[in-house]
Amino acid sequence: MSSAPPQQAAGPTITATLSDGPLRGKRIEAEVIEARPPKVIDVPADHESTCRYCLAEWVQTGSSAVYTFLYRV
Repeated sequence: MSSAPPQQAAGPTITATLSDGPLRGKRIEAEVIEARPPKVIDVPADHESTCRYCLAEWVQTGSSAVYTFLYRV
């Protein structure tokens, strides 16, 4: 018997395209919040740092969104 905790069902996601900064060009999956792309996402940059990105445009449609670099966290 396995003692692993049950997996939670993942909600809907969008593809976040990082347009600039240290992770320029990278695409990641981000969970949708209240049927919208998240305004801010934190993306691991390496084993010791994280980069914070925000939506490039407030109005975005479809299953992807473009994010712009803010700063390292």
